[in-house]
Amino acid sequence: QVQLVESGGGLVQPGGSLRLSCAASGSIFSISAMGWYRQVPGKQRELVATITSDSIKTYSESVKGRFTISRDNAKNTVFLQMNSLKPEATAVYYCYARRYASGTPNYWGQGTQVTVSS
Repeated sequence: QVQLVESGGGLVQPGGSLRLSCAASGSIFSISAMGWYRQVPGKQRELVATITSDSIKTYSESVKGRFTISRDNAKNTVFLQMNSLKPEATAVYYCYARRYASGTPNYWGQGTQVTVSS
């Protein structure tokens, strides 16, 4: 089992920045990738960014160039740096982890609210 604990959400003005953190614990050796989804009420969860164990990064088109995913292997933590935030980025952001040989997320964090508003 893997446990994921997120932090760093909050209220920010349009154009501002936030950094989300996701600390993993448990059977870390089984994880091939971690990343972030986001969800607004009434809509499906949207994949935002992923980083693999080989540090390959992928982003949704809507955040490319503004969001950066990174990892600190010593701390088993993944970060999402979000810059130039827009109101449409308002959502609950969920950290996820995926096991080797799995095509879908296997573990989820509790979610952290990000609100972009003036």
